[in-house]
Amino acid sequence: MKLLLAAAAAGLALAASGTAANAQISDDVVKIGVLTDMSSLYADATGKGSVAAVEMAVADYGGKVKGKPVQVVAADHQNKPDVGVSIARNWYDNDKVDAIVDVPTSSVALPISALTREKNKININSGGGSSDITGPACSPNTVHWTYDTYALSNVAGKAMVKRGDDTWFFVTADYAFGQALERDAANVVKESGGKVLGDVRHPLNSSDFSSFLLQAQASKAKVVALANAGGDTTNALKQASEFGLTQGGQKMIALLMEITDTHSLGIKATQGLIVTDAFYWDMNDETRAFSKRFYDKVGHMPTMIQAGLYSATMHYLKAIEAIGTDEAPKVMEQMRKTPINDFFAKNGHIRIDGRMVHDMYLFEVKKPEESKGEWDLYKLIATVPGDEAFRPLDKGGCPLVKAAN
Repeated sequence: MKLLLAAAAAGLALAASGTAANAQISDDVVKIGVLTDMSSLYADATGKGSVAAVEMAVADYGGKVKGKPVQVVAADHQNKPDVGVSIARNWYDNDKVDAIVDVPTSSVALPISALTREKNKININSGGGSSDITGPACSPNTVHWTYDTYALSNVAGKAMVKRGDDTWFFVTADYAFGQALERDAANVVKESGGKVLGDVRHPLNSSDFSSFLLQAQASKAKVVALANAGGDTTNALKQASEFGLTQGGQKMIALLMEITDTHSLGIKATQGLIVTDAFYWDMNDETRAFSKRFYDKVGHMPTMIQAGLYSATMHYLKAIEAIGTDEAPKVMEQMRKTPINDFFAKNGHIRIDGRMVHDMYLFEVKKPEESKGEWDLYKLIATVPGDEAFRPLDKGGCPLVKAAN
């Protein structure tokens, strides 16, 4: 009788394990949603190029993980939080999307991270910048992959103040990203011995910066720092040149400047500009090989956001392959314990607060006579190790860090 019961129990256990094995990849497909800006000021830095980067990673992985197909869907959040959350909710509830990636515009990224936690899915953010994503708003379901406002500010701010550029005026995009970027940069400037002489806020996607730049010029600050991105940055730099800010002795720094922005403005207009970046296409053979393939597909060199998305997608798929399931908590655990070593990051690692820590770079835009080609735009000034570039784990106010201790 005992043998019969044991055999029955073993049979049930086998049946249960067999059922679990069949259901390890939910819905027999791994679905990645690229939520991005397809039509507005961040479309060049993210947009179609972000979708292409994710599709390249999936194709390079073989289009399948554990024998199950990997699908990529994409949508334009229009830089509107309500639109982004509506798309994400539909993806999670009805389209069975397993992970949402990219999400530029921090005012969209923050609620997407919160929704992802509620739905127990995965969010890998490459496009959004606010350091609050791994600070007070951190989530066990979100990874912040490419850059953040702290690293941008920390790398550039320290270097500029050290060179004697110790008085700053901020021209800031008036939403979550711009506010966080100014806050983080101002803190670095003050901690490094500099002073902030003033700031002015502008609406997102502005076309006229004249009144803001005149205030910056009148401040006589040595550095006019643009705490914005995309089209706002390029418009501000164009108009700063027209107003003669640099000719008058002030230095312009774009705290977030993508390679596509520099290319769009041209090397003559941007020469000497200091830029913090997580990736540059011409660093080594690996970066050049990926970037050439991306260029052939998209028509421009990859931004750090787009290169980061390829890296993040590969890491996500490798984690699923390693553990045989796409269950979010298990995948996140595997991603956190696996180092990142690829063309984008060497010895990168994901902390408990969700920050992927990797080297950051300080560049100066070349002079026209130094450039050897259309995309030969930057010269490397410094490589900053990840542990120095990104905010210390215990300084961000992430509740997960306190819980872990």
